[in-house]
Amino acid sequence: MTGVQLLTLGEDAEGKRLDRWMRARFPHLGQAKIEKYCRKGEIRLDGRRAKASDRLVVGKSIRLPPLPDSKTAPSGSLRPAVSDADAESIRAAVIYMDDSVLAINKPPGTPVQGGTRQHRHIDALAPALRFGKNENPRLVHRLDKDTSGVLLMARSEKSAREITKIFRRRQVRKLYLAVVAGVPKSLEGTIRLALEPSRDRDRETMQVVDSDRGVLGQQAKSAITGYKVVEHIGRFASLVALSPETGRKHQLRAHMAAIGHPIIGDGKYGSERRDAPGLGRTPVLGGEFSAKLHLHARSIAFKDPFSSREIRITAQLPSHFARTVKSLGWSCDEENI
Repeated sequence: MTGVQLLTLGEDAEGKRLDRWMRARFPHLGQAKIEKYCRKGEIRLDGRRAKASDRLVVGKSIRLPPLPDSKTAPSGSLRPAVSDADAESIRAAVIYMDDSVLAINKPPGTPVQGGTRQHRHIDALAPALRFGKNENPRLVHRLDKDTSGVLLMARSEKSAREITKIFRRRQVRKLYLAVVAGVPKSLEGTIRLALEPSRDRDRETMQVVDSDRGVLGQQAKSAITGYKVVEHIGRFASLVALSPETGRKHQLRAHMAAIGHPIIGDGKYGSERRDAPGLGRTPVLGGEFSAKLHLHARSIAFKDPFSSREIRITAQLPSHFARTVKSLGWSCDEENI
């Protein structure tokens, strides 16, 4: 058994249901056990009783009761060992490593954390990324399943605490690339639209709220995205650089759809209707172009909290995205972004 734990929620928890976050972090716990802890008031969020359906917020505290060790859990619920093939694959994705952090170029289609019937994810593959450390690297932020690119992990509990702090203080600079439908009227600008969970809980989408009019839902959070059109072909499609100032769930996807230029391959936010994100068809370029999501975490930059050294990590485009860029004759050179 572990003792009572008081944790500060990192960016990987933002917007997730409490029960799903618990199952991903403690895969040997069943849903019934988690709900029992909640009914008895043994799980608390910022000191109050928690419900299994509560949405988590980065920076808030969570109190966990003593939990059974995974070794005492039924054998069928234990996390499977990492196969040699998976270990080799995830190690090949590492693009940066020092004593405190490592970064991988996350492949599209690979989830960061697990869920119902989902066992192959980055968090489950963490044991293959120890590289001589006595503990698994920890997630300090997240990317959507179909988003590729730089994913940062802390190599110790101490590093996780410090890296989480700089994320919370918005001292991490993130640059994404996306191919979107059409061309924004303003080639450069800032999107300021708050986000809140949509009423359709099964789809786990976010809906925009026009903060300029002050129409904020109870759970709405401010969200700010800077954008710049890097390349475009007529009015057909654009290559856009996105710089999120905040780190809300599905922020870039919801924001681009909200201004009428959804990201190519986005089945959740393909609609151009601001009042009904996710209800339209998936935007595609057609022909030989891939229908996969064209959203890539291109780079991440921050000051190392231990040495004050500036760190910048860049991830190459996945194959489907690179083919689209090449076919359209675009350039992703740094000086062009």
